[in-house]
Amino acid sequence: MLVGPAVVAQNDAQGEITIPENIKIFTENNPNLRRATAVVNGSVVTGTDVDHRLALILAANENKVSEEERARLRLQVLRNLIDETLQIQAAAAADIQVRQEEIDQTYARVAAQNFGQNPGAMDDYLQRVGSSPASLKRQIRGELSWQRLLSRNVAPFVNVSEDEVREVMNRLEAAKGTDEYRIGEIYLAANQEDQQQVLENARRIVDQLRQGGSFVAYARQYSQASTAAVGGDLGWIRLAQLPNELAQVASDLDTGQLVGPVAVPGGFSIIYMIDRRKVLTADPRDAVLALKQVSISFPSGTSEAQATAKAKTFAQAMAGAKGCGAVDEVAAKLGAQVVANDQVRARDLPGPLQNAVLSLNVGETSPPFGSISEGVRVLMLCGRDDAVSASGPNFEQLMSQLEDDRINKRAQMYLRDLRRDAVIEYN
Repeated sequence: MLVGPAVVAQNDAQGEITIPENIKIFTENNPNLRRATAVVNGSVVTGTDVDHRLALILAANENKVSEEERARLRLQVLRNLIDETLQIQAAAAADIQVRQEEIDQTYARVAAQNFGQNPGAMDDYLQRVGSSPASLKRQIRGELSWQRLLSRNVAPFVNVSEDEVREVMNRLEAAKGTDEYRIGEIYLAANQEDQQQVLENARRIVDQLRQGGSFVAYARQYSQASTAAVGGDLGWIRLAQLPNELAQVASDLDTGQLVGPVAVPGGFSIIYMIDRRKVLTADPRDAVLALKQVSISFPSGTSEAQATAKAKTFAQAMAGAKGCGAVDEVAAKLGAQVVANDQVRARDLPGPLQNAVLSLNVGETSPPFGSISEGVRVLMLCGRDDAVSASGPNFEQLMSQLEDDRINKRAQMYLRDLRRDAVIEYN
């Protein structure tokens, strides 16, 4: 705790830091601007390490970052790399090994999930944006090392009683029909000494996110919660499962909205409303749809008026197609392309299209949509399997969630202790 010169209390757990009222800065030293690299307990974090990790963030934001923000991001990346180094070292000291084969498998999975590419294609992408496969694989090594260290040194000592789980399940049942939320969180730990600096960092992150920055990318790089590895996604939760500070602001958020930084015990959180639904109630957006997409393109030089007229004629022709069995023949006469998919979740459609498609009867078409450059298209509903009522998390799933929450809190304390005991030299 920071106190003034006249307030110096005794505290067995923490020493008091006293700051004179009239201070003078005796040098203009600003290590944050000059110390771009570090040696962490003998392990070197190079400028290249920082550059490659920074490139991942810049690429996620399409390089729409000011020079001032770029400098701040560089400092944050260095801090993250120092924490990552401490986590890898702590795992190694505990004889926890992460095989290169496991890292490569995770790397390939990230390539498939986030890029739809094979590892070789992602190698090319990373090098193209100024990063490297080695940088991402080091991050993967850090995440796997830390997860295994927590599994061995923290998780076994976290206990959640059956009574606690039953109490939560009873509250869930009582809340049936109320709202449930899927929330993304970026959590930044802070203490009284660095609270203002962390708050300013959080505000800058929010500014970047509001300008179109990738929430998932920022969460992976900045969040100090265990959910950082999954882009900050907390999964489906009820407001009662959140700290009161977050529950109060989340209740007013619509899907796609962002709020923060919000002061919470131990730091600050930035939250993003990914989605919302009713507890233990079937959501129409979980329906699985069989759709046919019919599309036409416009010749180069088509004016907006010409495109509108052609789109109207196209929509009228499709409305008269009389069902999915006849749509291919009608499309052929119009020179249109048809694509069929019977495994489309309504939830995965863009927001404006969700309600339009869910209101259709089988054989009806959506309003035309598209652009002059990409052409116009309609969706015809060929079938719909409605979602069944959600059963909610079972006993084991809920116990696992409660345990994860407690592990995360202890993990923050663990990392704090590693930082406190580290020998760090800046260059």
